[in-house]
Amino acid sequence: MIKKQWPAFVLAFVLPLLAVFWWWGGFNSVSVAEIEAGPYRYAYVDYEGPISNMRKTHRAAQGKFKAAQIEAGDTISVILSDPRASNGKVRAQLGYILSETASVPEGLQEGRIERRPVYSAQVQAVVLLAPSKAYQALADVLKPRGQDLVMPTVELYRPAGKASGIGYFTLEMNR
Repeated sequence: MIKKQWPAFVLAFVLPLLAVFWWWGGFNSVSVAEIEAGPYRYAYVDYEGPISNMRKTHRAAQGKFKAAQIEAGDTISVILSDPRASNGKVRAQLGYILSETASVPEGLQEGRIERRPVYSAQVQAVVLLAPSKAYQALADVLKPRGQDLVMPTVELYRPAGKASGIGYFTLEMNR
């Protein structure tokens, strides 16, 4: 009985899952390079907690931008502590890039990151998949060199600008 039903199972469950994973950029490759990155000016909220709850804090920061009628740039996350060392909990600065002339929305702090040499991993994928792909690719490049991921890291996410599109995720780690 099971032998006769496996094609239906593949068509009904496996293929749709693979299609969604492909649509979200799960099969997209990650490019890793040594570049100069920055400078960045951003407004942020301090965050400490599970890495899985960071999106709520980003949305709260975005709400402060909307309330102040200030245009928010790309999403930025400055990850200050290693989630591998603390059971998935992190300390981070979560916010959005600001133009040089924009004021900082009330309730947020201003941060700056100067131009610096970094390892950069970039991938086009949805925000839920992109970080794990980028961190893994960077770790794979660093391992043969005898290096490991070191915090702080800077994560930038540029949305595609349309509901059906996926954005660009960039991970930066100081060299």
